[in-house]
Amino acid sequence: MSTTATRDPESPAPATPATPARRRRRLRGTSTFNFWLFTGPFLLGLAIFVYVPIGWSLWLSFFDARFTVTPSEFIGFDNYRYMLTNDDFTGSLVTFTVFAAFIVPTTWAFSLGLALMVNRLRFLRAFFRSVFFLPTAVSYVAAALIWKMSIFSGVRFGLMNTVLAWFGVDNIAWLASPDPPWYWLVLVTVRLWLQAGFFMILFLAALQNIPQELYEAAAIDGAQPGWQTFRHITLPQLRATSTAVILLLLVQAYQAFDEFFNLLSKSTWGRPPLVELYYIALGENQDYGAGSAGAVILTLLICVVTLLQGRFLGFGRGDESK
Repeated sequence: MSTTATRDPESPAPATPATPARRRRRLRGTSTFNFWLFTGPFLLGLAIFVYVPIGWSLWLSFFDARFTVTPSEFIGFDNYRYMLTNDDFTGSLVTFTVFAAFIVPTTWAFSLGLALMVNRLRFLRAFFRSVFFLPTAVSYVAAALIWKMSIFSGVRFGLMNTVLAWFGVDNIAWLASPDPPWYWLVLVTVRLWLQAGFFMILFLAALQNIPQELYEAAAIDGAQPGWQTFRHITLPQLRATSTAVILLLLVQAYQAFDEFFNLLSKSTWGRPPLVELYYIALGENQDYGAGSAGAVILTLLICVVTLLQGRFLGFGRGDESK
């Protein structure tokens, strides 16, 4: 008699275990789904709030659009011709090119100096690193109002005028008039205070990645600690970081808006390009077409400056091209 059990044809077949290849395909599909689940909203927001407005602004710059963002009449390059012949706009470009030429090396040197000082500390390094970085978290608007109402208020009880009074200097109206241009001191100091901590962190990270063997070899060769090691070892090792810092500073200089708008109010002097474009597009005439053309011109100028900076400083080159 046979003892082999027979399976009921109506009973369900036993589940076949998933093969390793099938499990990998299932896992791969899950990873793809998770990728689009997490990045999809970001990409959608980037397209809606960044790329679509950029494309619409470029399209709007070729039309006559006053008091409306809907193109009405195609006028070609008339908006660009108007902006390039507008003395206020071209003057803002020239003025802030000079401003960038001053604030960029100043912030670079100050940030590098802070990084060198913090890197040499043996105690409380984390404390001073945090203290110098904290201004980065402060709003540009809040910092501008503090500078305007407390430090450089222009009255006798303002902090800066109080300090100058100790040396017999009369009150200075820091933001009242462009002659003498004391307002530049206010603008430069608030921007330096806000930006130096962030770039100090970049330099500090680069300093900590420099191999100590280079300094030991230099000491064996008789190099004096200080200027010699800084010039021949530290500074060349910071070349890539310095190039990136200068690039970021240049872009941020041309994108300045908050502190200038709040410090200089509605003055017609000392306006950066973005503030000038703000008054063109949202002022009395509300010329969105001309404002869009000015934004395109400013974008192209930033691209040209960036490319020239990369050309001379070697941004993006490999080690073999150095």
